[in-house]
Amino acid sequence: MSIKSINPTTGALVAEYEPMDEAAIEAALERSQAAFRRQRRRPFAARAACLQALSASLLAEQAQLSRLLSEEMGKTRVAANAEIEKCAWVCRYFAEHGERFLADSTIASDASTSYVRNLPIGPVLAVMPWNFPFWQVFRFAAPALMAGNTVLLKHASNVPRAALTLGDLFSAAGFDCGEFQPLLIETGTVERVLRDPRVRAATVTGSVAAGTAVAAIAGGVAKKTVLELGGSDAFLVMPSADLPATVDAAVTSRTINNGQSCIAAKRFIVHSEIHDRFLSAMIERFESLTVGNPMDDGTDVGPLAMRRSRERLLQQVEALIADGAKRLSGAAPMDGPGNFVRPGVLTVPRMDCETIRQELFGPVALVFEADSLDTAIAIANDNPYGLGSSIWTQDRAEIERAANELDAGSTFVNSIVASDPRLPFGGIKSSGYGRELSALGILEFVNRKTISIA
Repeated sequence: MSIKSINPTTGALVAEYEPMDEAAIEAALERSQAAFRRQRRRPFAARAACLQALSASLLAEQAQLSRLLSEEMGKTRVAANAEIEKCAWVCRYFAEHGERFLADSTIASDASTSYVRNLPIGPVLAVMPWNFPFWQVFRFAAPALMAGNTVLLKHASNVPRAALTLGDLFSAAGFDCGEFQPLLIETGTVERVLRDPRVRAATVTGSVAAGTAVAAIAGGVAKKTVLELGGSDAFLVMPSADLPATVDAAVTSRTINNGQSCIAAKRFIVHSEIHDRFLSAMIERFESLTVGNPMDDGTDVGPLAMRRSRERLLQQVEALIADGAKRLSGAAPMDGPGNFVRPGVLTVPRMDCETIRQELFGPVALVFEADSLDTAIAIANDNPYGLGSSIWTQDRAEIERAANELDAGSTFVNSIVASDPRLPFGGIKSSGYGRELSALGILEFVNRKTISIA
C-alpha cells in the first residue's frame, strides 16, 4: 500500500510514495550501524557543529518548512513558524550543553579511580506522530545524536514529505547518510526493524496502543524504550485565579495545534465559586475563534490532520452527550471540503461514565465543576493519563497541594503546559515512561558505564 500525503484543508492528494522494500530496509540498517561506529568516535565539538548548522538551516528555510507543515497536516502558519523556531532552539541547546550533561561522574570507592562514563548505545528507532512533525523528531534526535547514537525515523504515514525533508536537513547539516535516516515503511514493518539486533532501543510518541505494542516487542528482546503516549491534561481553576488571563490561557491551550496536542489542556476543572463566570467567558472566546485555511494569518484554528481524526472526535462528542454531557457551543462538523470542526465546549455533570476518561484530540473542551480543591484534584486524577497538568491560583497552599498530589509528569502553575529543552518532559500512568529533553532526556539512550581503576 502506498504512503500518501493528503492536504487536510482541501482533501487533495499532494504526493504518494511506495514503502521501502526489504533490500532498502536492510541497507538502511547497515548504514545506521556503520555510522554508529564512526559517530561514537566523533568529538563532541564536531557533533555540536552539525547541530548548530542544522539550527541555522531551519531558520534560513523557515518559510518553506512552515508551508510544508501547513500543507501536510493543517498547522496554522503561526504555529508552524513557532515549531520551526523551537526545533532550532533544541539543536542549539544540546549543542551548547550536551557535552556537560554527558561528562564523567566521579564516585568514591576502594579503587584509586572510579567513575561513570555516559556512552552511546547505537541505532535507535524513533516512531513519531504527525501532530508536531518536526518538533517531536527534533526533541529526541538532537540529544540522541549529540550523545553519539544514530537515528532511524519511522514517521507517521500521513506526513511522508516531512519525514523526507527531515532527512535532507540533517544530511545538509553534516550528519552523514547513516546517522539520521527516515524509513518510509508501513506500521506492520516496525516489528521487523525493532527486532533487528543492530537496533538497540526505541522511542515512541503516539497512542497507547502503538506505544504498548512497541514496548512489548522491545521487552521481548531486552531493548530500552521511552514512551510518550498522549494525555488528557487537567486545568484546575481556583477562586483566586486571574480570571481573564486564565480564560485566555484555557482557550489557547485547548486550541493549540488545532486542538491536536498531547499536552493541550483538555479537562477544565473549575471551582464552583467562579464556574459560571469562567464558562461564560470561555464560550464567548470559543465562538470568536476564526476557523479556516491554515495558510491565512488570521486563522486561529485549522483543520484536523486526517478525515478519520475528525470522525473519531465527532463520535466521541456524541457518545459524551449520550452519557449526559451538555453541548454549550460548537463541537460540530463544518460544511465544505477539509477536516474542519467547529471548536466547542461541553459541560460534564457526572463522573460515572468512561467517555469522560478518553482523550479528545481536537478543539473540544470538557468543563467540570468542583466544590473544593480536594474534589478538583480527585477529578483530575480520575483518568488513565498522566502527562501534564496546570493549576491557576494565587494561594501558596493550593500550589503545594497540586504540585504534590496531581498525578502527572509535570504541573505548571499559572501558565499552560509546554515542552522546553531545559526541562524534562514525559508522563506517568498511561501517558508512558521515561523523559525527553534536559539532562535527563539525553541520558535515556546512553550506556552509563562504570569504570573502576585499581
